Amino acid sequence: MKVKNSNLVADRLVKAFLKNKIINPIPSKYTKKLLNADKFRKLCESKIKKPIVGFKAGGTGIPVIKKLKEKEPFYASVYKHNVLKNNKSVKINKYTLGIELEVCYLLKKSFFDFKKKISKNSMKKFINYIAPCIEVVGYRQKKKGINSFGDLCSDFGANIKFIIGPRKKYRNNNVRNLKTNISNLKINQSVNGNTNTVYINPMNSLLFVLKKLQRDKVKHDKDFYVFTGSSVGVVPILSKGIYKGKIEKLGSVKTKIN
Repeated sequence: MKVKNSNLVADRLVKAFLKNKIINPIPSKYTKKLLNADKFRKLCESKIKKPIVGFKAGGTGIPVIKKLKEKEPFYASVYKHNVLKNNKSVKINKYTLGIELEVCYLLKKSFFDFKKKISKNSMKKFINYIAPCIEVVGYRQKKKGINSFGDLCSDFGANIKFIIGPRKKYRNNNVRNLKTNISNLKINQSVNGNTNTVYINPMNSLLFVLKKLQRDKVKHDKDFYVFTGSSVGVVPILSKGIYKGKIEKLGSVKTKIN
């Protein structure tokens, strides 16, 4: 990617991200391959001065990974202005892909001072809270559907808003094989899922993100969220109104779609 051209394209997408606007699709050379998309994402993120409050795992469904011939998911930064409290409203447009239901974690900032390679056991001491979360996903571009993980990764991870439900103090909570459901009772839309569809399970997805943060030498000076990926896939938003997500043993989370 030529630096000058990349910067110009990144500036357009960053402006759309910050202004909540929709632009024409960026060239496919930034999206076709995940490696290039990840570099482009980092370039875009470097241009944003707003506070980061966490990181998301994207593309965590193993069937989708296999279908799109990828080796693993990707991650992206999550900004404070895109994280909402429970029951808050989200405005969508025709390029919104859908809605997801996830397990999220709040981790201690001391993780970024940890010198050893993170593992399933060592990461537990950094987890403060666990919560159910809704993610509304979509593009800042005039494009629909998913042809590659690069489509999602390059566009800030394709995250529009996160709505976080009531948090629980983390006490080595078991998140394997938990039943999940997201519904809009107004139109009788209901989709069931399971936490095991999230890159084996949400803890494995969390470990993936933390390993990537260490690899990329990311530094952060505040406690941070990790959003682990959808337990119900990308559910189409068929109507405006209230969507409620439930995760067995963790609780529920709501958002009003406008």
